[in-house]
Amino acid sequence: MALSEHLQHTGNWLFRWRAVPPVLALLLLMLHLQDYQYLLGSKRADDIWQLGCLLVALLGLALRIHVVGHTPKDTSGRNAREQRAASLNTSGLYSVVRHPLYLGNFLVYLGTVAFTHDLWPAVVCLLGFWLYYERIMMAEEAYLRARFGTQFEEWALATPAFLPSARRWCPPTLPFSLRNVLRREYNNVFSVVLAMFLLDSASDSAAHGHFTLGHWWSIALVVGFLAWLLVRSLKRHTKIFRVAGR
Repeated sequence: MALSEHLQHTGNWLFRWRAVPPVLALLLLMLHLQDYQYLLGSKRADDIWQLGCLLVALLGLALRIHVVGHTPKDTSGRNAREQRAASLNTSGLYSVVRHPLYLGNFLVYLGTVAFTHDLWPAVVCLLGFWLYYERIMMAEEAYLRARFGTQFEEWALATPAFLPSARRWCPPTLPFSLRNVLRREYNNVFSVVLAMFLLDSASDSAAHGHFTLGHWWSIALVVGFLAWLLVRSLKRHTKIFRVAGR
């Protein structure tokens, strides 16, 4: 098997298990927090840093929400077993970068791993992210090339893979659908809240020398869980989030 084919085969396998690396990275970070100290020895400075990390992660979620809100059915989906694309997305964020969802994931990762304000675990996690998703992106592009041919080649030639080129912006062809976002992104939103809560609890507990729960993060977790439960129930038992063509 040629190296390119091997990487594509590996990418397809990794695509099926792409939910695993975030869990492993979170466990690595929490283990690293056993000797955690507040940034500059100040709880206030640490809170400001954590707020900045949250904003970076929210920017990543905002990118994902924009993409999912403007995309048609059977594209940019949460399918876990195989590549799938009924059409080639070339408008909206896809007009400035070929993998906007993974760019959003990267920002979520960056905001999460920076939470510890320690360089080496961040480097390990981000390097792992790059090695993992590089192969997934190769597999996806091989699939799109085979399915859409010249249309894909022309788009890929003009559009950067990962670093956006704002000058190429083209408005989305479909209107924004909040129902589509709620149906497809509620797990991701709650995952960020849960990860930040766990990291904040672990870091505060280590710094204080005893188990501690942050007041605001505890509230955010409860509200986030109730919202997640509501959306999940509505999705499973009603048709409220069904959108024609989405």
